Amino acid sequence: MTIDPRRDRLLTVAEVAELLNTTERFPRRLIEERRITFVRIGRKVRIPESAVREFIASGVVEPLTVRGRVRHGAA
Repeated sequence: MTIDPRRDRLLTVAEVAELLNTTERFPRRLIEERRITFVRIGRKVRIPESAVREFIASGVVEPLTVRGRVRHGAA
């Protein structure tokens, strides 16, 4: 993943937690488990906005559509 600082905002852990509507512990765990791209700036950790979008997109589950399914059993 290439990060372009001119286009990609670097977010704090608190900002990512707010976007995901979680506590700060969740994005910190994602970082610790290397499940999301992050940038170290000295001792600070920042997460590119595109990495958050990519993480959300990877978790999207499309609805299952079943046509012509017959239910069996008592009505």
